[in-house]
Amino acid sequence: MRILLLILLSAIALFKLTFISPALAAEPSNGAKIFEANCASCHIGGGNILISQKTLKKEALSKYLENYDSDSIQAIIHQVQNGKNAMPAFKGKLSHEDILEVAAYVFQNAEQGW
Repeated sequence: MRILLLILLSAIALFKLTFISPALAAEPSNGAKIFEANCASCHIGGGNILISQKTLKKEALSKYLENYDSDSIQAIIHQVQNGKNAMPAFKGKLSHEDILEVAAYVFQNAEQGW
C-alpha cells in the first residue's frame, strides 16, 4: 500500500512539474549557464551592481551600446568580446560559441524585460 501511495504521489509531482510549471522542469540553456558563471555577479537579474543605470534592460542597452538598435545581437557580442570601462573583455576567456550563446540569452531576456 505504501509503495502504491509513493508511486501515486511521485506521478502527481511529476505531472505538476512537467505540465503546470514547465519552466521549472526545463534544463537551463547554455547561455543561461554561461551568464550565471561569468556575468551574474555584476548583472544579476539584468541589473548592474557597479553602474546602476547601465543595466541589461532593453532601454539601457539601446542607450549605452553603440549600434544596438540597428544590430542588437552584434552590439551585445561586441560588448562581451571587448568589454568597456569596468566590464572585462571575454574574448580570450569564452569560446566564440559561448559568446554567441550568452549574447542571445541577454538579448532574449532584455526583450522580455528580465
